[in-house]
Amino acid sequence: MYTSESTKYPHTAAIGQRSRILVVEDEELIRDMIVLALEEEGYGVVTATDGRLAVEYLKSYEPSSGELSFDLVILDLMLPQINGLDICRLIRYQGNPVPILMLSAKGSETDRVLGLEVGADDYLTKPFSMRELVARCRALLRRQRLSCLPQLPVLQYKDVTLYPQECRVLVRSQEVNLSPKEFRLLELFMSYARRVWSREQLLDQVWGPDFVGDSKTVDVHIRWLREKLEQDPSRPEYIVTVRGFGYRFG
Repeated sequence: MYTSESTKYPHTAAIGQRSRILVVEDEELIRDMIVLALEEEGYGVVTATDGRLAVEYLKSYEPSSGELSFDLVILDLMLPQINGLDICRLIRYQGNPVPILMLSAKGSETDRVLGLEVGADDYLTKPFSMRELVARCRALLRRQRLSCLPQLPVLQYKDVTLYPQECRVLVRSQEVNLSPKEFRLLELFMSYARRVWSREQLLDQVWGPDFVGDSKTVDVHIRWLREKLEQDPSRPEYIVTVRGFGYRFG
């Protein structure tokens, strides 16, 4: 079990690629129970018994590097030296995006709102079960991992802009409503501009290999897309027919 006395620096807690969690709690019994529960789940844990030591552990964060000393901070509200609210404010003032789970015996709505407003991501009122704490930790770590995934770029060609993450399309600065199949078709076209796609390839990519039906459904969706994208659908400048082969974008 890690203790603040035996762990001098945060990086010493890293074991392999395990998520590293800083537990800032001055009550020994609660702290030991949290550490035991987290270590049983395979997390690497560092503890701090007061606010000053927690700040010491966290000050190594450099916004320019984007590297976190810890993957999660479990932070008690009432601490010796520096209280949890001030630590939370300091973490966010430094630009450190580490998820923060705040613990407190104060369970009023005002206290919870205050904790969240100063930068905590979640708030757990004492007494709590270790099962709930571990579940909340998992959720915060999962959210953090997802936020670190590379974001798909905005796709743009002339007056058409597609936002993959938002499932949104602008045509000449006006938002247009596309069906899911129309959106997927357009996203595929714009991701591979000027590539020629046969009807069979489009069916496989958008409708899936198990699609049973007429390949003319592609032509129907292309016509609908042109009506929403083109100024003159009879003379398309975006979705172009390549006779004998299929369609291309641009």
